[in-house]
Amino acid sequence: MLEQILIFLAAAVLVVPLFKKLGLGTMLGYLIAGICIGPWGLRLITNVESILHFSEFGVVLLLFFVGLELQPSRLWVLRKQVFGLGSAQLACTALLISLPIAFYLQNVTVAFLIGIAAAMSSTAFIIQTLAERNELTSRHGREAIAILLLQDLAVFPILAVMPMFAPHGSAAAIGWMETLRGLLLIAMMIVLGRLLLRHVFRVVVRFGNRDIFTAAALLVVIGTAVIMKTAGLSMPLGAFIAGVLLADSEFRHEIGAQLDPFKGLMLGLFFIAVGMSVNLGLFGALPFLVLGMVLAMFLIKYFTLFVISRATGSSSETARNLSIALAAGGEFAFVIFDLARRYQIIDHQTSEVLVLGITLSMILSPVLFLLNDKILSRWSMRQAEPEYDHIDEPGNPVVIFGFGRVGQIVSRILHMRGIRFTALENNPTQVDFVRKLGSKIYYGDATRLDLLRAARVENAKLCVLAINNIETSIKAAEMLRKYYPHVPIYARAHNRLHCYKLMDLKVEVLYRDTFFSSLMLAKDILRGLGVPTHEAERTVNLFREHDEALLQRQHAIYTDEHALIESVLKSREELQDLFESDAAEKLASGNERPATPYG
Repeated sequence: MLEQILIFLAAAVLVVPLFKKLGLGTMLGYLIAGICIGPWGLRLITNVESILHFSEFGVVLLLFFVGLELQPSRLWVLRKQVFGLGSAQLACTALLISLPIAFYLQNVTVAFLIGIAAAMSSTAFIIQTLAERNELTSRHGREAIAILLLQDLAVFPILAVMPMFAPHGSAAAIGWMETLRGLLLIAMMIVLGRLLLRHVFRVVVRFGNRDIFTAAALLVVIGTAVIMKTAGLSMPLGAFIAGVLLADSEFRHEIGAQLDPFKGLMLGLFFIAVGMSVNLGLFGALPFLVLGMVLAMFLIKYFTLFVISRATGSSSETARNLSIALAAGGEFAFVIFDLARRYQIIDHQTSEVLVLGITLSMILSPVLFLLNDKILSRWSMRQAEPEYDHIDEPGNPVVIFGFGRVGQIVSRILHMRGIRFTALENNPTQVDFVRKLGSKIYYGDATRLDLLRAARVENAKLCVLAINNIETSIKAAEMLRKYYPHVPIYARAHNRLHCYKLMDLKVEVLYRDTFFSSLMLAKDILRGLGVPTHEAERTVNLFREHDEALLQRQHAIYTDEHALIESVLKSREELQDLFESDAAEKLASGNERPATPYG
């Protein structure tokens, strides 16, 4: 056992970082690592079935986390995306995949199971990939999560009714009995879980320690999974129910934090086991059938998702990114095919071909992301040159470039004072959103001279540079300085380097993101530590004056890294000396008490 663990860890450590560095994702690295050490690779491990059964605990933990995130309030907020977009995707995709299979096999039951299984995507694979690409908070990322959530929810009724599709009457009757028994068991788990789980964790927190808390969390997950398995039901179903029961508890975040490392390792082991189970010999015997099946699944899922996403109001870019993300198959297809084989709904060879096709689609999924990034996105940008809005206003006193958080607050204050302004934003999604809120805004690029002329910048008293992107902000400042040097610029800066670049362009007024809010936070922290209000305000003001002066000094040397580091180190000593001398002056005057230890 230790030797096998050593092989798993070595394969993961050697292969996964390489794939992540190449931009192919960690999950693909796990799959390839499994292929390398499995029966069709180096044959370091051959007992694939036992490893695959053990590694299913990764899926169990994944579903526990899905349940843990299913707070009623959150589900209500996402109801349209989850039950609208998600249901439409699953139903339409399953139908389009099932129809040709039913026509070919003359078996509606098998076609339905294959269609519903192929319509699902990999929750673990996609969420990990989107997280690595920083796309979870994008619109297509949020819609992908909603669709995956609906798919995860749909697994459980599918698994529950699977025995009813058994071909033999006795098996079907047994299936009905198992389904009724399962429903009773689920009802009992929900009732008992509601009554006991929170009290158990309260006792553990009161009398135990962090390790016992982790053990209790694992006990709940494994215990519910084992109970469901003993009853002949799905282990992930039990873990999901346990997660839902704890979703509204005060222990939700702590449980998630304690079990997250286990989830990551076990999911990695699951994908390694899936890679080991790939029957490359079958692929060698039926290459065109397997590749044709994968290609057909990609095309059906892509175009179905694209049409549905566009029909719900998404842009072409969002629809394309969503379709690419969800085009491959998922791990729940393995569970469905395995159960269908046990109930003799599909035969062993058909199950192997289907598992191979789903696995191959997951292996090729990162290739789709690269294809989208390198070819489709660039082609789309070239084909659809942005058509900026026609600005029909006379020259206003203020022109605001960038209408995100900063630009909107500035505009609201100007509107309150009755000061007219012209607002331009280069993000079409943001423009659409702001217009829904009733604000008048133009879609335009601040780095284009024709748009600056259309906005009549020459007549403005000042320009507000609140663009979120640093490079675009600097280019816009260059354009304004070059063609409208007489117009003052009030700019938002993301960090000190951004400040230095704007200072090079003689920008009059600079405000750093989070600087003033950080000062206010620091003042409240000092007050919370017992420092009197006037001392806290004086401390913060001393720091602000020192830092603003330091910013001016460091502007002259910011291109010299060595000199800049020396300046930073020296400034810390200066700041400490400044505070100590100020405290000494107050003490000598006799009007102030000595500074507190927190000062």
